Amino acid sequence: MAGAENRTGAETGGRVARLSAFADAARERMSSWKRRAATISFGALALVMAYGVVFGHNGLTAFAHKREEAKALQEQMQVLQKENDRLRGHAERLQNDPGAIEHEAREELHYTRAGEVIVTLPAAQASTTAIPAENDPRNLSLLARIRRLF
Repeated sequence: MAGAENRTGAETGGRVARLSAFADAARERMSSWKRRAATISFGALALVMAYGVVFGHNGLTAFAHKREEAKALQEQMQVLQKENDRLRGHAERLQNDPGAIEHEAREELHYTRAGEVIVTLPAAQASTTAIPAENDPRNLSLLARIRRLF
Protein backbone atom coordinates (compact mmCIF):
# COMPACT_ATOMS: atom_id res chain seq x y z
CA MET A 1 0.00 0.00 0.00
CA ALA A 2 2.87 2.28 0.65
CA GLY A 3 3.95 1.80 -2.95
CA ALA A 4 0.51 2.70 -4.19
CA GLU A 5 0.54 5.84 -2.12
CA ASN A 6 3.95 6.71 -3.50
CA ARG A 7 2.74 6.18 -7.01
CA THR A 8 -0.31 8.31 -6.36
CA GLY A 9 1.86 10.97 -4.76
CA ALA A 10 4.23 10.85 -7.73
CA GLU A 11 1.34 10.96 -10.15
CA THR A 12 -0.14 13.85 -8.23
CA GLY A 13 3.21 15.62 -8.15
CA GLY A 14 3.58 15.08 -11.89
CA ARG A 15 0.07 16.37 -12.49
CA VAL A 16 0.77 19.43 -10.37
CA ALA A 17 3.98 20.06 -12.28
CA ARG A 18 2.18 19.68 -15.61
CA LEU A 19 -0.66 21.92 -14.45
CA SER A 20 1.84 24.43 -13.16
CA ALA A 21 3.72 24.35 -16.49
CA PHE A 22 0.41 24.68 -18.36
CA ALA A 23 -0.63 27.63 -16.16
CA ASP A 24 2.77 29.27 -16.67
CA ALA A 25 2.46 28.84 -20.45
CA ALA A 26 -1.10 30.24 -20.37
CA ARG A 27 0.06 33.19 -18.27
CA GLU A 28 2.93 33.80 -20.73
CA ARG A 29 0.55 33.70 -23.72
CA MET A 30 -1.89 35.98 -21.94
CA SER A 31 0.89 38.36 -20.95
CA SER A 32 2.18 38.35 -24.53
CA TRP A 33 -1.33 39.02 -25.85
CA LYS A 34 -1.80 41.90 -23.36
CA ARG A 35 1.51 43.43 -24.40
CA ARG A 36 0.56 43.24 -28.08
CA ALA A 37 -2.88 44.72 -27.38
CA ALA A 38 -1.34 47.50 -25.31
CA THR A 39 1.25 48.21 -28.03
CA ILE A 40 -1.41 48.32 -30.75
CA SER A 41 -3.67 50.51 -28.60
CA PHE A 42 -0.80 52.89 -27.83
CA GLY A 43 0.15 53.03 -31.53
CA ALA A 44 -3.46 53.78 -32.55
CA LEU A 45 -3.71 56.48 -29.89
CA ALA A 46 -0.43 58.01 -31.07
CA LEU A 47 -1.71 58.05 -34.69
CA VAL A 48 -4.96 59.72 -33.66
CA MET A 49 -3.08 62.32 -31.64
CA ALA A 50 -0.61 62.95 -34.49
CA TYR A 51 -3.53 63.43 -36.89
CA GLY A 52 -5.03 65.95 -34.46
CA VAL A 53 -1.74 67.80 -34.13
CA VAL A 54 -1.32 68.10 -37.90
CA PHE A 55 -4.89 68.51 -39.16
CA GLY A 56 -6.83 69.55 -36.04
CA HIS A 57 -8.55 72.87 -35.32
CA ASN A 58 -5.31 74.40 -34.05
CA GLY A 59 -3.01 71.99 -35.88
CA LEU A 60 0.00 72.62 -38.05
CA THR A 61 -2.02 73.20 -41.21
CA ALA A 62 -4.21 75.77 -39.44
CA PHE A 63 -1.03 77.38 -38.08
CA ALA A 64 0.43 77.57 -41.60
CA HIS A 65 -2.78 79.18 -42.91
CA LYS A 66 -2.77 81.69 -40.06
CA ARG A 67 0.88 82.51 -40.75
CA GLU A 68 0.09 83.17 -44.45
CA GLU A 69 -2.91 85.28 -43.46
CA ALA A 70 -0.78 87.27 -41.00
CA LYS A 71 1.82 87.87 -43.71
CA ALA A 72 -0.84 89.08 -46.17
CA LEU A 73 -2.35 91.36 -43.52
CA GLN A 74 1.11 92.72 -42.69
CA GLU A 75 1.69 93.57 -46.36
CA GLN A 76 -1.75 95.17 -46.60
CA MET A 77 -1.01 97.17 -43.47
CA GLN A 78 2.24 98.46 -44.99
CA VAL A 79 0.43 99.51 -48.18
CA LEU A 80 -2.25 101.27 -46.15
CA GLN A 81 0.41 102.95 -43.99
CA LYS A 82 2.12 104.32 -47.12
CA GLU A 83 -1.25 105.54 -48.43
CA ASN A 84 -1.99 107.10 -45.05
CA ASP A 85 1.38 108.89 -45.04
CA ARG A 86 0.78 110.15 -48.58
CA LEU A 87 -2.69 111.44 -47.69
CA ARG A 88 -1.41 113.01 -44.46
CA GLY A 89 1.24 114.88 -46.48
CA HIS A 90 -1.36 115.96 -49.02
CA ALA A 91 -3.66 117.25 -46.27
CA GLU A 92 -0.76 119.10 -44.65
CA ARG A 93 0.11 120.76 -47.97
CA LEU A 94 -3.52 121.78 -48.46
CA GLN A 95 -3.56 123.38 -45.01
CA ASN A 96 -0.29 125.26 -45.37
CA ASP A 97 0.53 125.81 -49.08
CA PRO A 98 -1.60 128.30 -51.06
CA GLY A 99 -0.19 126.90 -54.33
CA ALA A 100 -1.44 123.42 -53.44
CA ILE A 101 -4.85 124.81 -52.53
CA GLU A 102 -5.06 126.62 -55.88
CA HIS A 103 -3.92 123.52 -57.77
CA GLU A 104 -6.53 121.36 -56.06
CA ALA A 105 -9.27 123.94 -56.71
CA ARG A 106 -8.35 124.12 -60.40
CA GLU A 107 -8.04 120.34 -60.91
CA GLU A 108 -10.91 119.02 -58.82
CA LEU A 109 -13.39 121.90 -58.76
CA HIS A 110 -12.53 123.39 -62.18
CA TYR A 111 -12.13 126.88 -60.72
CA THR A 112 -10.56 129.58 -62.88
CA ARG A 113 -9.09 133.00 -62.36
CA ALA A 114 -10.79 136.04 -63.79
CA GLY A 115 -10.34 136.11 -67.55
CA GLU A 116 -9.37 132.45 -67.93
CA VAL A 117 -11.28 130.11 -70.19
CA ILE A 118 -11.50 126.36 -69.72
CA VAL A 119 -11.34 124.37 -72.93
CA THR A 120 -12.62 120.83 -72.58
CA LEU A 121 -11.40 118.43 -75.21
CA PRO A 122 -13.41 115.37 -76.19
CA ALA A 123 -12.13 112.07 -74.89
CA ALA A 124 -9.87 110.29 -77.37
CA GLN A 125 -11.71 107.44 -79.03
CA ALA A 126 -9.93 104.21 -79.81
CA SER A 127 -9.32 103.95 -83.53
CA THR A 128 -8.26 100.99 -85.59
CA THR A 129 -5.49 102.90 -87.37
CA ALA A 130 -2.19 103.55 -85.66
CA ILE A 131 -1.35 107.21 -85.02
CA PRO A 132 2.32 108.19 -85.21
CA ALA A 133 3.65 109.24 -81.81
CA GLU A 134 4.34 112.84 -82.87
CA ASN A 135 0.73 113.29 -84.07
CA ASP A 136 -0.89 111.52 -81.14
CA PRO A 137 -3.05 114.09 -79.29
CA ARG A 138 -2.15 112.51 -75.94
CA ASN A 139 1.51 113.43 -76.49
CA LEU A 140 0.81 117.11 -77.29
CA SER A 141 0.86 119.86 -74.72
CA LEU A 142 -2.33 121.71 -73.88
CA LEU A 143 -1.18 124.75 -75.87
CA ALA A 144 -0.44 122.61 -78.95
CA ARG A 145 -3.87 120.98 -78.69
CA ILE A 146 -5.55 124.36 -78.59
CA ARG A 147 -3.58 125.54 -81.62
CA ARG A 148 -4.72 122.46 -83.58
CA LEU A 149 -8.34 123.41 -82.89
CA PHE A 150 -8.00 126.84 -84.64
